[in-house]
Amino acid sequence: MPRLAVDDPDDARIGEFIGLRDHALRRRREANGGDLAGVFVAEGDVVVERALRAGYALRAVLVDATRSLSLPADVPGDAVVYVAGPRVLARITGLAVHRGVLAAFDRRPVPPPAALLAAARRVVVLENVVNPTNVGVIARSAAAFGYGALLLDDACCDPLYRRASRVAMGEVFAVPHAWLGRLPEGLGVVRAASFVVVALTPAEGAEPLDDVVATLAGEQRVAVLLGAEGHGLSAETVAAADRRVRIPISPSVDSLNVGAAAAIALYALRAT
Repeated sequence: MPRLAVDDPDDARIGEFIGLRDHALRRRREANGGDLAGVFVAEGDVVVERALRAGYALRAVLVDATRSLSLPADVPGDAVVYVAGPRVLARITGLAVHRGVLAAFDRRPVPPPAALLAAARRVVVLENVVNPTNVGVIARSAAAFGYGALLLDDACCDPLYRRASRVAMGEVFAVPHAWLGRLPEGLGVVRAASFVVVALTPAEGAEPLDDVVATLAGEQRVAVLLGAEGHGLSAETVAAADRRVRIPISPSVDSLNVGAAAAIALYALRAT
């Protein structure tokens, strides 16, 4: 496949990679019409491969000029491939260190929550989780433990952001996601699908996780509700849950990182 050299960070040909967050790319595409919700950028061989295998349409690839490895196996032979040096790549990533390959993909229309809930027994619901690293860690755990959907309120980080998909090692493409709107109002569609809503909170009075696991019937549909790092779920959202659950930890520690807590809870509450 032909490789096109790029030596200017402001080269319009690689505008999808440079100086724009994903939400800006979506707005630009939507302003031009069409039903695609924009563009996302994947970083690293494994993440690019998993996006391709999930069926996302590849727009272009940008590689490090010093890269000696071949491109990921699933990159089609007619793909547009740009080659750039450290100055251009640092402008894109904001760092001098990168994963050697970036790929721009078309987004797909995001399904309505009800469509994902209809086919799932276990789902993850996030409120105000704005850190892409935490979203990526949670998505990776959701994929590992067989959860059928990732449902987010409007304040959450997009799971397809470059850092989120990189931290998740591309597993964000294995767990479909949808947007619920504001919580707790957005939980209405979850309840309508007969899910038990389990809110994870370190608050006193919450049930120990092991006790909740022991009392949930195996056939029950469960939605695990997680909040932002630091302040956690809002009081209104906790109050709207069916069960309030805590992970017992040392009294000298106030709480766990939400990504660590999610891994523990998603494993414990997985469908068996």
